[in-house]
Amino acid sequence: MKLRQGIHRALVLFAKPLRRQPSRSGVVIRAYRGFGSRSEVCLFGRVFRQSKVFPQEEREGLLFQLRVIWRRIWRRGLRNATIWASFAGSRQMAQTDRFGFFFLRFPLRNSPAGDNLWHRATLELSDGAPAFQAERVEADIFIAPESARYAVISDIDDTIVYTGVVNKIKMMWNLFFTKAHGRVAFPGVGALYRALHLGRGGAQHNPMIYVSRGPWSIYEVLESFFNLHGIPAGPVLFLRYWGMTLDHPLPRRARNHKWDIIGHVAALYKDLPLILIGDSGQKDPEVYARVVKENPGRVLAVYIRNVGSRPDRVKAIARLAEETARAGTLLLLADDSLAMAEDAVRRGFIGSDALAEVLAAGRADERE
Repeated sequence: MKLRQGIHRALVLFAKPLRRQPSRSGVVIRAYRGFGSRSEVCLFGRVFRQSKVFPQEEREGLLFQLRVIWRRIWRRGLRNATIWASFAGSRQMAQTDRFGFFFLRFPLRNSPAGDNLWHRATLELSDGAPAFQAERVEADIFIAPESARYAVISDIDDTIVYTGVVNKIKMMWNLFFTKAHGRVAFPGVGALYRALHLGRGGAQHNPMIYVSRGPWSIYEVLESFFNLHGIPAGPVLFLRYWGMTLDHPLPRRARNHKWDIIGHVAALYKDLPLILIGDSGQKDPEVYARVVKENPGRVLAVYIRNVGSRPDRVKAIARLAEETARAGTLLLLADDSLAMAEDAVRRGFIGSDALAEVLAAGRADERE
């Protein structure tokens, strides 16, 4: 029964984006959350060609799910498409890569109007392109306020939510065979991230950037998961393209994408120091230690969640901690969210009242 339910959930997950689209053909612009400052922004998304969607009366049942998933698996992004982004009086152009993904980073002529944290940019294809989601789409952008004191870059897999990254079979099961509410959040992680977002005093609204090794197709599930656990909204950046083609049937390696992402965030928030959060199961300690080494004085702290690493792995992380300490940055291997919160309080990143909230939330999560 559990396997059957899991298969059904996976089918629903893969089919969800196309089920919500109208029965028209053309080119789709899929925009993801962007981020920026009052002088520069980053936007990203994907462009792909959409074949005719089935009529509404046919959008039910297993057969429909399988037909939709089949088309998604073999769907190719629209390469070399020209995308224009407009925001706060500025306009910038980019071209999609061979998989249809695009990334724009551009300065602003004017500061965004108002003091809102979230703003809207518009994205549109160049003139003459057969866009079908009207003529333009909107993208949400988080603009760091003047009250922000640092930017947080956090891994998701085995840092916020347990995915079993060190065990590939468990990871695939958790990615595709569990609903948002069935995914296991580490105890207290929601309260910890809310505290980091609000900062000491509760009004900083520090930018939160999330990084995942999962496929782009779980974007909607992560949105639901974050809402469910009260994790502050922020852009979710995926490290790899999971599309499958006849000449490349397996997911592509992430390579240096996390390093590149941190570089973009650091350059955009050039006036804000960084707090880096990851786990011990993959290469987060090594990547973050390199960031500390090559950006002296820029990283306030590195928090690494211990996900049951072997003794030799713990020793390797301890050596990295010694290196970062010589550079003036703490690298803490933490057993739980409370340990991270305690250190954040000692260093003045969050208020002492947040400690009780993380402790209470952690106990409640453990009971659930």
